[in-house]
Amino acid sequence: MRHETEPPTGLTRRARRLSDTETEQRMLSAAAAMVNENGLTVSLDHISFEDVIRAAGVSRSAVYRRWPYKDLFFSDLVKQLAEHATPELVNDELELIRRIVTSRLDMLGTPELRHDLVIELFRQLSLLDFQTMYASAGWRTYIALHATFLSLADGALRDQVQAALAESERAHNARVASAWEQLTRLFGYRLRPQAGVTFQTLATLISATMRGIVIMALSTPAAAEQRIAANPFGALTRDEWSLPGLGLAAVASAFLEPDPAVRWDAGHTAAVRRALATWSEPEGS
Repeated sequence: MRHETEPPTGLTRRARRLSDTETEQRMLSAAAAMVNENGLTVSLDHISFEDVIRAAGVSRSAVYRRWPYKDLFFSDLVKQLAEHATPELVNDELELIRRIVTSRLDMLGTPELRHDLVIELFRQLSLLDFQTMYASAGWRTYIALHATFLSLADGALRDQVQAALAESERAHNARVASAWEQLTRLFGYRLRPQAGVTFQTLATLISATMRGIVIMALSTPAAAEQRIAANPFGALTRDEWSLPGLGLAAVASAFLEPDPAVRWDAGHTAAVRRALATWSEPEGS
């Protein structure tokens, strides 16, 4: 009697062998799902605890008395980075403003020329800020901490890092707002009353715009080099504009306008020259 062969069932059934491509796709999908569940993690694996001890020139016994486990040290390091995560640009900005305005004092004579000077300041200041941030390892650390601190496993540490980042952000934003308020007053501008914003709001929007372009340029370097020939925002002359310049000037132009209460005469121009000579970094920097 002929018996037909039936396919194996239960424990005798063998799983189909996956192709290398299927294995790769399943592994990557599973890992991506794990990452997306909690986000990327803060990692200091590239820093050796022993190398830090040698670089610091301290004794191992003293270090281990302070931090019995290296994880405790790295927790303190993350908090330290969060507390000092915003490299400052103010001094270089002040020097650039002095250089530009001192060489173009004749442009303070009419409203049109003053506006053109202010737009030129936007164009050059934005490029200075962008290039400094783009090249700064400190700013990359700041961006990375903001993006990843929520994935810290230790809840208490996560809260401490969040508080430190929030304080760094508050202090940085206050410095930026103060600098913009000084710049605005110096050239006879004001916040548009109908806009309903403060200099803190303006500083937040400008900082967010700049950081967004920096992040984009880190993965797309061509964005750092892109230039557009134009005379936007009422500029009188055609010049090369960077993406940061367009972004910053767009935000600033939306919220600032000439102050009709400011009277420009020889005395006011002289006051601007004196202010530029003595203008210092905002308090708290």
